[in-house]
Amino acid sequence: MQYVVANRVPVHAEFRAAFEERFRQRAGEVEKQPGFVRMEVLRPAQDDGLYVILTHWESREAFQNWVRSDDFKRAHQQPNPLPKEAFGEGGGIEQHEVIIAAGKGI
Repeated sequence: MQYVVANRVPVHAEFRAAFEERFRQRAGEVEKQPGFVRMEVLRPAQDDGLYVILTHWESREAFQNWVRSDDFKRAHQQPNPLPKEAFGEGGGIEQHEVIIAAGKGI
């Protein structure tokens, strides 16, 4: 059963370009992980919306192995180039099991 992790991040409008660039310049370690399927970074359509970073995994165990890995620690030890005031209130991480998937290529 596929597993999806959603990280919801509130970013103030004046910091959006820098936030997106941070993802373009990221280490790229997650793609090398066993069980990794894909990642998507979703930009909010509304000014007050949250970014959503989705990672898709073959299983919950694959995701948990990534979180426990040295690669995860390396990928997340980089200092955040954005100041605290770049981020709003709310957001957080959600984890889901896929029970139904539909679409081309699925």
